[in-house]
Amino acid sequence: MLVGRALRSGQLHEQLLPKRIALPVFASDALSSVAYAPQEILVILSLAGVSFYAYSPWVAIAVVVVMLTVVASYRQNVHAYPSGGGDYEVATTNLGKNAGLTVASALMVDYVLTVAVSVANGVDYVGATIPFVAQHKPTVAIAIVVLLTVVNLRGIRESGAAFAIPTYAFMFAVLGLILWGGFRLLLLGEDIEAPSAHFTIEPEQTNLTAFAAAFLILRAFSSGCAALTGVEAISNGVPAFRKPKSKNAATTLLMMGLVAITMFGGIVALALASGVKMAEPSVVAHDLLRPDGTPVGPDYYQQPIISQVADAVFGGGSLPFVFISAVTALILFLAANTAFNGFPVLASILAQDRYLPRQLHTRGDRLAFSNGIVILALGACLLLWGFQADVSRLLNLYIVGVFVSFTLSQTGMVIHWTRHLKTETDLKVRHQMHRSRVINFFGGIMTGLVLVVVLLTKFLVGAWIVCIAMPILFLMMKGIRRHYDNVAAELEIDEDYEPAMLPARNHAIVLVSKIHKPTMRALAYARATRPSKLEAVTVGVEGQEARNLQEEWERRGIPVPLKMLDSPYREITQPILDYVKTLRRRSPRDVVTVFIPEYVVGHWWEHLLHNQSALRLKARLLFKPGVMVTSVPWQLHSSDRLKGRPEPFAPGSVRRPWHETAKDEVRTR
Repeated sequence: MLVGRALRSGQLHEQLLPKRIALPVFASDALSSVAYAPQEILVILSLAGVSFYAYSPWVAIAVVVVMLTVVASYRQNVHAYPSGGGDYEVATTNLGKNAGLTVASALMVDYVLTVAVSVANGVDYVGATIPFVAQHKPTVAIAIVVLLTVVNLRGIRESGAAFAIPTYAFMFAVLGLILWGGFRLLLLGEDIEAPSAHFTIEPEQTNLTAFAAAFLILRAFSSGCAALTGVEAISNGVPAFRKPKSKNAATTLLMMGLVAITMFGGIVALALASGVKMAEPSVVAHDLLRPDGTPVGPDYYQQPIISQVADAVFGGGSLPFVFISAVTALILFLAANTAFNGFPVLASILAQDRYLPRQLHTRGDRLAFSNGIVILALGACLLLWGFQADVSRLLNLYIVGVFVSFTLSQTGMVIHWTRHLKTETDLKVRHQMHRSRVINFFGGIMTGLVLVVVLLTKFLVGAWIVCIAMPILFLMMKGIRRHYDNVAAELEIDEDYEPAMLPARNHAIVLVSKIHKPTMRALAYARATRPSKLEAVTVGVEGQEARNLQEEWERRGIPVPLKMLDSPYREITQPILDYVKTLRRRSPRDVVTVFIPEYVVGHWWEHLLHNQSALRLKARLLFKPGVMVTSVPWQLHSSDRLKGRPEPFAPGSVRRPWHETAKDEVRTR
């Protein structure tokens, strides 16, 4: 009902995306960042007062330069490595396994943060008009993540079609806002004013030294670089594109970069022209001052930057204003979809390389990597709950991982082109390689510098958490790989391997709780295996019940000896384990086979009422060397879907007495 009908493996090609669908699927994160990246630049600069807003255009230009560089660099990546490994594959191939795992751990952290930041910011936009949402941000945010998870479990194509319209609506709304705002400013010569235009900001720091001012500007730059998140998603999702995959991915990446840069620059320009004032949420009540000089107070809700710009251009409460606010909130929710497409693919590749559990490698019923989707959702929900869906606090953890992967990826690409230049002789191809190497080299230098700035400016305000999480993930993946390698080495058959010696005898034990049809079936099946020795074993918990069982056993003339184990502490599992251990100690070359009768039920709640002792016993017996455990099922009526058909393996369905000959009595399915 939630996920839909299962798809055959042969239908995978039907799930591939054309460029018009791939753009909203993979670019929603990068496009939605214009909703908070310009805002964070103003928020950080406001710590020194409104006068520092004069630096915001230069900060925005620096962010645009970095974005252009990264987009150009990743266009080289998708052509050179179209398999979908992205930064992980580039770093592993050219820099070694440890560098690849570093990139993988950074990207995994960044994908989880992408979901948390996008959804939390979307809740902020909804909370601007619905007070209930603002009062219950963590709960609403977690509910949105659950909804996104269900949509993505339906498959990449269906989720892409569902998210395409809102993404294009957001692009149309923001570009329309920029065009109309620019038309009013430049051609009509009108003034536009944001709701906070006449407010002032009480600076936390005044008379900053040159070093402190530079540090603050660099911190604003690092926060603005959140606009670059999501660029790497396309390089990880190349296999999801239609053929020619690399060309379509590179074209989509270019379109995404141009649109994101236009939207980012336009929002910053209109925010400055309309006099938008932004302050950190924790200090809004006393640092943001009304025109009369009084603090706005704790009841003031600071509208996000796009809402303020839309208010200035179209007027608050107008239809365009409501439309822009709605689609902005929606695109922020859907921006998490980029991570839902990138994280599971990366996890699948890591699982294939045995760095993550194998369950993450396989596709689900809808040909999506369902296990990876669920794990990503759980991680995002934990972050939203732990940080109370506070965007400013979450952004301090953000973009560290993505710039680690940017830097290592571009460094790996420089080595890639250098290696291929040594063997390439075609002059035209060599010219293209030289150009690509220059682009990647410049990208590596640029992103490396940004990474240093991000670490210096954000480490103490939250980035240290990411710096701890990444090594933990790195060590965890190394440990998983070590485990898989050890298991493979232990199970591998050498050239001089000799088959194990056959056991001397097979000592079979049938566990008996009472004499009923499941017990009879287990006895019949055990006899059919022709063990060296067969006996029935029961545990005497209550004296009278044990005597009654013994009397009925003899009265029925069952030709299998019944052994009664004493249990003074009313424990069932331990006496059986002790008895099996005694048999093994007495004859180490013998194999002990334990037959356990079990009920097969048809409803989930019936599992809670049956087979609990059998499950505990099997779990303990599996750790005993030389002991085989065989379950003998008995299907109850609730599990029988073929009503009216005779049970083919029931002692009551045979004509001759069950104890005459095992060969004639037992009929298998």
